[in-house]
Amino acid sequence: MRLTAHQQEMLDGKYGETKAKVMKTLVMYGETFGAEDMVAVTSEYNHLVTSFGLKVMSPVYDLMQRLVDDGVASEQKFSMDPRPLDKNVPASFLQNFVFNKFMYTKQDTYEKQLEKLGLMNKDAFTCTCYMDEVGNKPKMGDILSWSESSAVVYANSVLGARCNRNSGIMDIMGSIAGYVPNFGLLTDEGRRATWIIKVETTKKPDAQLLGSAIGMKVMEDVPYVYGLNQYLGSELDDAACTYLKDFGAATASNGAVGLYHIHDLTPEAKLHGEKLIAEGAPVYVIDDAELQRVKDSYPVIWKNPDATPKLCFMGCPHMSLEQLKSWTDKVEAGLKAAGNKEVVIPTVFTAAPAVLAEFERTEYAARLKKCGVITSYICPLMYMNNPLCKTMPVITSSNKLRTYTSAKYLSDDEILVTITKGGK
Repeated sequence: MRLTAHQQEMLDGKYGETKAKVMKTLVMYGETFGAEDMVAVTSEYNHLVTSFGLKVMSPVYDLMQRLVDDGVASEQKFSMDPRPLDKNVPASFLQNFVFNKFMYTKQDTYEKQLEKLGLMNKDAFTCTCYMDEVGNKPKMGDILSWSESSAVVYANSVLGARCNRNSGIMDIMGSIAGYVPNFGLLTDEGRRATWIIKVETTKKPDAQLLGSAIGMKVMEDVPYVYGLNQYLGSELDDAACTYLKDFGAATASNGAVGLYHIHDLTPEAKLHGEKLIAEGAPVYVIDDAELQRVKDSYPVIWKNPDATPKLCFMGCPHMSLEQLKSWTDKVEAGLKAAGNKEVVIPTVFTAAPAVLAEFERTEYAARLKKCGVITSYICPLMYMNNPLCKTMPVITSSNKLRTYTSAKYLSDDEILVTITKGGK
């Protein structure tokens, strides 16, 4: 790998042994993927994926402490993925015992390390750091050192920033060095579309279901999507960004998509159009029948597939302010139609702390609370990692949560009926 004089000095130990090891790690990482050089990280902030103080991750805490002791802080302030625990989220005595005594025992210690290394603020814990309320929104063309898959695909696709799907801990390495290996989605060639997707549904497709279908088909490749702009328009307003947030998370978790282009909507598609499509790209047509086929293929791994749900999680990735407001209207209308005053199963809406704070300043917050819905900053995935939670019949409209846990997927419409009226 070709290094600049400054990069070579860092590798040679001019700035200390610890920074030399950081640079060596990045060089080895880049050479693994064929990178010929490095590029500077240009975003104002970084975002780290490893946010949970899981007891078994002692090597992470040892590494962080080495960085702290040697005074090697991040070149950037950073936000984090969500916290794993929230006392407001329903959990039994035994479930809480496992959480606090066997799982997330290092949370407080870890967060103190993060504060010393450059955490933006004590509430900067969310997988949707790019929300306006949070303040970590990259600009088009920014080079990032992120790892969280749903944030990476959003930053690449909706914001036009540039970032690879890095693994955890590599994110802070790039931030400490100030450089990342130049390959993949950082390059013009790596951002070209190698699949053509034609959306031919009779109505606006469910974002999570459409993203799942595309992710499972193209895997890590870059899709160029036709037909979706007829439902989302040609401007990235709040509604379109919210849709693409959930769509992208599903492509990233049900496949390994790090970038997609939506014809006449996302920034690079509007700038370059069909020139982004590589020659010979195969075509995948998605109609109503294909979406139904994909949905029907999801396994239900509950011990009793017909069990009555005990918990509903919405917000993986975290919900936007627009979603919290629109879902308040939906829940109220659903309860009124069903003749109920509160949701009939425990329901948790998750969002970034800063988004929740803004939501509390609106009249929607009191209305949602009156409906019996709980709001939280928790990571539903980390909650479901508890073996005692894993056996619970949990429902969600998040394809990411469905993929990584035992939660059962229902569409937004099915979720609404289930939590307001009841059913299986």
